[in-house]
Amino acid sequence: MQSPKSKLDGIGDAARLQLLIDAIIDYAIYMIDVDGTVRSWNSGAQRLKGYSPDEIIGKSFASFYTPEDRAKGLPERALRVATQAGRFSAEGWRVRKDGGRFWASVIVDAIRNEGGELIGFAKVTRDITERQQAHEELLNSERRYRQLIEAVVDYAIFQLDPLGNVTTWNPGAERIKGYTPPEIIGRHFSAFYTPEDIELGVPTRALSEAAVQGRFEAEGWRLRKDGSRFWASVIIDRIMDETGGIVGFAKVTRDVTDRKRAEHELKHVQEQLAASQKLEAVGQLSGGIAHDFNNLLMIVLGNLETAERHAMVPGANLNRAVANAKRGAQRAAALTSRLLAFSRRQALDPKPINVNNYINSLQEFLQRTLGERIEVQAVGSAGLWEIEADANHLESAIVNLAINARDAMPDGGKLTLEAANIAADEDYCRLNPELAPGHYVAICVTDTGGGMWRDVLSHAFEPFFTTKEPGHGTGLGLSQVYGFVKQSGGHAKIYSEVGQGTTIKMYFPRFSGSARHEEVASEELAEGELFETILVVEDDDDLRSYISDVLRELNYRVLSARSAQAALTILLQDDSKVDLLLTDVVMPGINGRELGRRAHQIRPGLKILYMTGYSRNAVVHQGRLDEGVNLLEKPISQAKLALRVREILDQIE
Repeated sequence: MQSPKSKLDGIGDAARLQLLIDAIIDYAIYMIDVDGTVRSWNSGAQRLKGYSPDEIIGKSFASFYTPEDRAKGLPERALRVATQAGRFSAEGWRVRKDGGRFWASVIVDAIRNEGGELIGFAKVTRDITERQQAHEELLNSERRYRQLIEAVVDYAIFQLDPLGNVTTWNPGAERIKGYTPPEIIGRHFSAFYTPEDIELGVPTRALSEAAVQGRFEAEGWRLRKDGSRFWASVIIDRIMDETGGIVGFAKVTRDVTDRKRAEHELKHVQEQLAASQKLEAVGQLSGGIAHDFNNLLMIVLGNLETAERHAMVPGANLNRAVANAKRGAQRAAALTSRLLAFSRRQALDPKPINVNNYINSLQEFLQRTLGERIEVQAVGSAGLWEIEADANHLESAIVNLAINARDAMPDGGKLTLEAANIAADEDYCRLNPELAPGHYVAICVTDTGGGMWRDVLSHAFEPFFTTKEPGHGTGLGLSQVYGFVKQSGGHAKIYSEVGQGTTIKMYFPRFSGSARHEEVASEELAEGELFETILVVEDDDDLRSYISDVLRELNYRVLSARSAQAALTILLQDDSKVDLLLTDVVMPGINGRELGRRAHQIRPGLKILYMTGYSRNAVVHQGRLDEGVNLLEKPISQAKLALRVREILDQIE
């Protein structure tokens, strides 16, 4: 099948080629003679250079070159290279008819006949001024950037390759770190780190974080060339190519040693101020202790003297004097307990607590305690987290707060006990620096009383601070709560406005472990005669005698020792039956904890109960009882001693 005829069919090949060349307007395409004379001219050449064919054909192509290039003989060299190599290519400035310049991409090809004789040249020119301008702008931008970097002397600004080797170095880097460019370029940037940081892998971790996150920021000690140290603020940014590959890192280091020194001096001044305030608080605390204990000791001693006198009179009733002495001693014990709570030295036995169940169980008890004029409401939350705390001390803290709330509502009111989950973020922790970011359960006690003035609010947690009438409060209630919550790893805060009531929030860390379910003996205390043997170890003769007498009255067989060495001698005797070791912790020579360890080596199944009057010792660490330790805190009532001894003896191994 024949194709349809085209209008181009009647045109010769030379004519068709000329039409093709003339149709190209983005390129100047023309031929020149062996001597450089222009012999043809297309439409693109006329558009680019401004000459019509009549104006340029027959003239030398050197007309398009700048005077500088003509003076250098560049047109002649272009023809010479094209003759010898077959082609000449270059870029440079060219001149239009109106004298305007443009950046040109030029190709000159040699034309030869069938016999290989040179008969002329084909020349193709393209205007690439825009591309050149963009290139120039990029170069200028880079030049300005380099000038900027070179002008910065307060910052070390340099680049690293992907492996961490230094590739650039500015004057600021030389001034801060002491190395000249030839001394440091090519070396690994870990040369600036201290031996301790290198051992910890800090340089490697810094590059890894920058590679993954895009940036690494830190402060720390760095080394200069002379080995001296300075405190540096460091930023490492990742540098990527168009494909997303890492081609290196930009590193900026600033010497902030002066700021670090100023911060250290400020901290030192703050510590001195805190120490001064602490001394003032200790003075206040000591005065409060001396005052209260002198009163309590007077009660105890006075009533004992009365009892002593009555004992010499036949038929006299000693009950009242003894009861008064006992009550004074109990008040002294309570004061000691509150002081230990404030100083965070009480022995806590924390267990997982379901807070919803806990506050609901307290509602009825609080209602009975506070009376009918106070409405008590407990409000839980869905999905409330568990906490880990000492349930008995937590109850004491809540009761303390509830009694304070009752006193703030003499005409009656409402007390709300509620709990909620709290996520403490960094913003909150910046305002409350004693609390670390994390998850907490807030237990809140809110009253509808008169509220607190600002000056009262600022002193509320201080020991012996009270707004009550003399003799109506020790000023240790809130400080006891504060100490307990802090020892439990939490935070306590008061919110109050005059006329709007008061809310006290206790933040306890969320418990994320598994609950420990303890076995509770269901048996009643054994009645009648008991035959268990208890070894009592106490270096105070009077106290040892007292405890031994109490246990004998409870029908136990009692062995006693005034030291750990004497107790071990008894335990080493095969014929000595011992069911329970009851030992003081703080004793001369071998302490009670060490005695317990050695006793278990001698008799692995032996049950041990420790006694102490102060918890910062061998059985309590970070405010928690050591695992498996049973403890009685002095002073110990007869009822408490009897109950605890029976509990330990009845424990199932």
